Amino acid sequence: MKLPCQTIVWDVLPAIRAAIAEELVNLGVSQQETARLLDMAPSAISQYLSKKRGYRIEFEDDVKTAIRSIAQDLSNGEVENIPHRICGICTMLREPDSGCNSHCKGDEEN
Repeated sequence: MKLPCQTIVWDVLPAIRAAIAEELVNLGVSQQETARLLDMAPSAISQYLSKKRGYRIEFEDDVKTAIRSIAQDLSNGEVENIPHRICGICTMLREPDSGCNSHCKGDEEN
């Protein structure tokens, strides 16, 4: 049985990180600096940019806007609660019938 959280870890989070990395590089941030800002290895950034990792999801416009906003803030040195903002993007991507919402709701009640 594949838990909804597995999809998040294996597909969604890498896709979000890849999109943020791509936006940062498009804004003129070096791959090395992008790796530092995202607390990742430079090799991971290279793999994201070459589509070897994190390319399985095509985002809707609202998600792209949120990702662009995070990248812009990172590039401007306005790093404020990035993990929370990435969690917000993840929440935007959850499908109502995925089981994740009810699973997470159950966790909140415990």
